[in-house]
Amino acid sequence: MTVIVAPDSFKGTYSADQVAAAIAAGIRRAGGSALELPVADGGEGTLSALSTSLGARTVPVETVSCWGDPMTAEIGVAADGTAIIEVASASGLHTPTAGPRDPVTASTYGTGLLMARAVDLGARRILVAAGGSATTDGGWGAIEAIEANGGMRGAKVVVLSDVTTRYAAAAEVFGPQKGADTATIALLTERLRELARRLPKDPWDTARTGAAGGFSGGMWAQYDAELVSGADYILDLLRLDEHVARARAIVVGEGRLDAQTRQGKIVSAIAARSAGLPVFAVVGSVGADVGDYVDVFRQVIVASDAAAMTAAGQAIAEAVAEAGIHPHLERR
Repeated sequence: MTVIVAPDSFKGTYSADQVAAAIAAGIRRAGGSALELPVADGGEGTLSALSTSLGARTVPVETVSCWGDPMTAEIGVAADGTAIIEVASASGLHTPTAGPRDPVTASTYGTGLLMARAVDLGARRILVAAGGSATTDGGWGAIEAIEANGGMRGAKVVVLSDVTTRYAAAAEVFGPQKGADTATIALLTERLRELARRLPKDPWDTARTGAAGGFSGGMWAQYDAELVSGADYILDLLRLDEHVARARAIVVGEGRLDAQTRQGKIVSAIAARSAGLPVFAVVGSVGADVGDYVDVFRQVIVASDAAAMTAAGQAIAEAVAEAGIHPHLERR
């Protein structure tokens, strides 16, 4: 009896791989077999989840914060030539700085240094998770850093984000959460307009180019980056459909199951690709607005710590065994 354990992180408390390990321990305690497949949708936590799932080694890299402070950030490098980078690690809202957290001077230069280092290490495909940035520089800082270090040298860039915002709207939509007032948003928008005119391709009105303050648009225009919705791209990368064909059940998880879950989050993407398998959810809490979405799952279990997650895994394994679930028959 193999159960796929594919949780997202419980943000602020447990990483996706920690949640997967705790649930899987309970499944094995009950005599089942667990395939740990921690996931992320392209936001923070993508590096940890994909490094675990792809067997990537974590490499520390000297870089700078979005305000120029020297720092060390990590990237993931897999044996198949895939590198995993989070914009938030060097250019994020919570990046430490000794100076003011100015939304105008915030730069993606440090992210560009991480990408250049990935190329140095032999990466042929660089996955960049675009969530959580503090920047609205249109990706120009990253381009400067990459070009100063030899360019992409044929490596393909894939930007993971569920944001469909255009370059033109990046400052207006995301500027307030980065500390920009009305006047600053106007300044940033004009700066993006000027940059869009200078780039090899104009990202101004193209969907998905506004992610991470236009970083995705800069990568698209300069390096022909692929801009994708994180959830399905990652599930394809992890060969979810192949694993589903050999499993008896799936366990998903996230910190809070609520109305937003069904709106493109990776939990909903996994449920949509379950192919008739029973889907169990282990979550930190359930929002009052979740409505009938709970009916998607065979069972929803609230587990706010590792011990409770392990107990949930054991209960799920026992439920699957007792129900005699044979998904290949159920799918007919």
